[in-house]
Amino acid sequence: MRPRISPGRLRELGLINWIVWQVLSRAAGTEDAHLFSTLGRTRGLFRGWLHYSGKLMPGGRLPRHESELVIIRVAHLRGCDYEMDHHIALGRRAGVTVEILDRLRAGPGAEGWSDKHRALLTAVDRLVRTRDLDDDTWTALAQHYDERSLIEIVLLVNQYDGLAATIAALRIQRDSV
Repeated sequence: MRPRISPGRLRELGLINWIVWQVLSRAAGTEDAHLFSTLGRTRGLFRGWLHYSGKLMPGGRLPRHESELVIIRVAHLRGCDYEMDHHIALGRRAGVTVEILDRLRAGPGAEGWSDKHRALLTAVDRLVRTRDLDDDTWTALAQHYDERSLIEIVLLVNQYDGLAATIAALRIQRDSV
Protein backbone atom coordinates (compact mmCIF):
# COMPACT_ATOMS: atom_id res chain seq x y z
CA MET A 1 0.00 0.00 0.00
CA ARG A 2 1.44 3.33 -1.06
CA PRO A 3 0.86 6.54 0.88
CA ARG A 4 -1.62 8.88 -0.78
CA ILE A 5 0.53 11.83 0.27
CA SER A 6 4.23 11.20 0.61
CA PRO A 7 6.00 12.30 3.78
CA GLY A 8 7.34 15.82 3.45
CA ARG A 9 10.86 17.05 3.85
CA LEU A 10 12.27 20.52 4.52
CA ARG A 11 10.71 22.11 1.43
CA GLU A 12 7.19 20.74 2.10
CA LEU A 13 7.30 21.04 5.90
CA GLY A 14 8.97 24.40 6.35
CA LEU A 15 11.82 24.91 8.80
CA ILE A 16 9.75 24.81 12.02
CA ASN A 17 7.82 21.66 11.14
CA TRP A 18 10.99 20.03 9.79
CA ILE A 19 12.70 20.58 13.16
CA VAL A 20 9.62 19.34 15.03
CA TRP A 21 9.51 16.26 12.79
CA GLN A 22 13.20 15.55 13.45
CA VAL A 23 12.78 15.84 17.23
CA LEU A 24 9.59 13.76 17.33
CA SER A 25 11.07 11.09 15.08
CA ARG A 26 14.07 10.69 17.38
CA ALA A 27 11.80 10.59 20.43
CA ALA A 28 9.76 7.85 18.72
CA GLY A 29 12.93 5.87 18.00
CA THR A 30 12.73 6.11 14.23
CA GLU A 31 14.44 8.08 11.48
CA ASP A 32 11.13 9.18 9.98
CA ALA A 33 7.91 9.30 11.97
CA HIS A 34 5.70 9.23 8.87
CA LEU A 35 2.69 10.59 10.72
CA PHE A 36 4.54 13.80 11.56
CA SER A 37 6.30 14.16 8.21
CA THR A 38 2.94 13.79 6.47
CA LEU A 39 0.75 15.93 8.72
CA GLY A 40 3.57 18.48 8.97
CA ARG A 41 2.76 19.48 5.39
CA THR A 42 -0.21 21.43 6.80
CA ARG A 43 2.22 23.86 8.48
CA GLY A 44 0.37 25.84 11.20
CA LEU A 45 -2.49 23.34 11.36
CA PHE A 46 0.07 20.66 12.25
CA ARG A 47 1.43 22.72 15.13
CA GLY A 48 -2.10 23.42 16.39
CA TRP A 49 -2.92 19.71 16.20
CA LEU A 50 0.29 18.84 18.07
CA HIS A 51 -0.60 21.31 20.81
CA TYR A 52 -4.11 19.87 21.17
CA SER A 53 -2.84 16.28 21.04
CA GLY A 54 -0.14 17.01 23.58
CA LYS A 55 -2.67 18.49 25.99
CA LEU A 56 -4.50 15.14 25.90
CA MET A 57 -1.44 12.90 25.97
CA PRO A 58 1.05 13.17 27.60
CA GLY A 59 -0.19 16.42 29.14
CA GLY A 60 -3.64 15.26 30.16
CA ARG A 61 -5.06 14.75 33.58
CA LEU A 62 -5.51 11.01 33.21
CA PRO A 63 -2.68 8.88 34.54
CA ARG A 64 -0.39 7.88 31.68
CA HIS A 65 -1.21 4.20 32.20
CA GLU A 66 -4.92 4.87 31.68
CA SER A 67 -4.29 7.08 28.65
CA GLU A 68 -2.31 4.26 27.07
CA LEU A 69 -5.08 1.75 27.86
CA VAL A 70 -7.51 4.02 25.99
CA ILE A 71 -5.23 4.62 23.02
CA ILE A 72 -4.20 1.00 22.57
CA ARG A 73 -7.83 -0.15 22.80
CA VAL A 74 -8.87 2.42 20.16
CA ALA A 75 -5.99 1.34 17.91
CA HIS A 76 -7.00 -2.31 18.33
CA LEU A 77 -10.67 -1.64 17.58
CA ARG A 78 -9.74 0.40 14.49
CA GLY A 79 -7.08 -2.04 13.31
CA CYS A 80 -4.55 0.81 13.25
CA ASP A 81 -1.13 -0.82 13.26
CA TYR A 82 0.60 2.57 13.20
CA GLU A 83 -0.97 3.60 16.52
CA MET A 84 -0.43 0.11 17.94
CA ASP A 85 3.28 0.13 17.08
CA HIS A 86 3.93 3.40 18.86
CA HIS A 87 1.59 3.00 21.79
CA ILE A 88 2.62 -0.53 22.67
CA ALA A 89 6.11 0.91 23.16
CA LEU A 90 4.81 3.96 25.05
CA GLY A 91 2.42 1.80 27.02
CA ARG A 92 5.24 -0.49 28.11
CA ARG A 93 6.92 2.52 29.71
CA ALA A 94 3.62 3.32 31.44
CA GLY A 95 3.20 -0.17 32.87
CA VAL A 96 1.23 -1.89 30.11
CA THR A 97 2.59 -5.42 30.36
CA VAL A 98 2.19 -8.23 27.83
CA GLU A 99 -0.61 -9.63 30.01
CA ILE A 100 -2.42 -6.28 30.06
CA LEU A 101 -1.93 -5.97 26.29
CA ASP A 102 -3.57 -9.38 25.82
CA ARG A 103 -6.48 -8.27 28.01
CA LEU A 104 -6.77 -5.03 26.02
CA ARG A 105 -7.16 -7.05 22.85
CA ALA A 106 -9.83 -9.21 24.55
CA GLY A 107 -11.69 -6.12 25.77
CA PRO A 108 -13.48 -4.93 28.87
CA GLY A 109 -15.12 -8.32 29.43
CA ALA A 110 -11.76 -10.02 30.04
CA GLU A 111 -10.93 -11.28 33.51
CA GLY A 112 -8.54 -9.23 35.60
CA TRP A 113 -9.73 -5.65 35.05
CA SER A 114 -10.49 -3.46 38.05
CA ASP A 115 -13.97 -1.93 38.08
CA LYS A 116 -12.41 1.40 37.12
CA HIS A 117 -10.52 0.01 34.11
CA ARG A 118 -13.50 -2.08 33.03
CA ALA A 119 -15.67 1.06 33.05
CA LEU A 120 -13.00 2.98 31.11
CA LEU A 121 -12.61 0.31 28.44
CA THR A 122 -16.36 -0.18 28.13
CA ALA A 123 -16.64 3.55 27.46
CA VAL A 124 -13.91 3.31 24.81
CA ASP A 125 -15.72 0.47 23.07
CA ARG A 126 -19.06 2.27 23.13
CA LEU A 127 -17.63 5.54 21.83
CA VAL A 128 -15.74 3.87 19.00
CA ARG A 129 -18.64 1.63 18.00
CA THR A 130 -21.66 3.90 18.55
CA ARG A 131 -20.19 7.43 18.83
CA ASP A 132 -22.10 7.78 22.13
CA LEU A 133 -22.24 6.56 25.72
CA ASP A 134 -25.41 5.00 27.06
CA ASP A 135 -26.53 6.01 30.55
CA ASP A 136 -25.29 2.80 32.20
CA THR A 137 -21.79 3.22 30.75
CA TRP A 138 -21.72 6.89 31.75
CA THR A 139 -22.85 6.10 35.30
CA ALA A 140 -20.19 3.40 35.70
CA LEU A 141 -17.48 5.72 34.37
CA ALA A 142 -18.62 8.64 36.53
CA GLN A 143 -18.15 6.52 39.66
CA HIS A 144 -14.39 6.68 39.05
CA TYR A 145 -13.74 10.03 37.34
CA ASP A 146 -14.58 13.67 37.99
CA GLU A 147 -16.27 15.84 35.35
CA ARG A 148 -13.07 17.22 33.88
CA SER A 149 -11.63 13.72 33.49
CA LEU A 150 -14.86 12.46 31.94
CA ILE A 151 -14.63 15.15 29.28
CA GLU A 152 -10.96 14.33 28.72
CA ILE A 153 -11.74 10.63 28.25
CA VAL A 154 -14.29 11.42 25.54
CA LEU A 155 -11.86 13.80 23.82
CA LEU A 156 -8.98 11.31 24.06
CA VAL A 157 -11.00 8.47 22.55
CA ASN A 158 -12.22 10.66 19.72
CA GLN A 159 -8.75 12.12 19.10
CA TYR A 160 -7.21 8.70 18.58
CA ASP A 161 -10.22 7.34 16.70
CA GLY A 162 -9.99 10.31 14.32
CA LEU A 163 -6.25 9.88 14.06
CA ALA A 164 -6.70 6.21 13.13
CA ALA A 165 -9.12 7.30 10.40
CA THR A 166 -6.63 9.91 9.16
CA ILE A 167 -3.81 7.36 9.06
CA ALA A 168 -6.02 4.93 7.13
CA ALA A 169 -7.38 7.50 4.66
CA LEU A 170 -3.95 8.95 3.89
CA ARG A 171 -2.41 5.43 3.81
CA ILE A 172 0.38 6.57 6.14
CA GLN A 173 2.94 3.79 6.23
CA ARG A 174 4.19 2.25 9.45
CA ASP A 175 7.49 3.47 10.82
CA SER A 176 10.47 1.27 11.42
CA VAL A 177 10.35 1.28 15.21
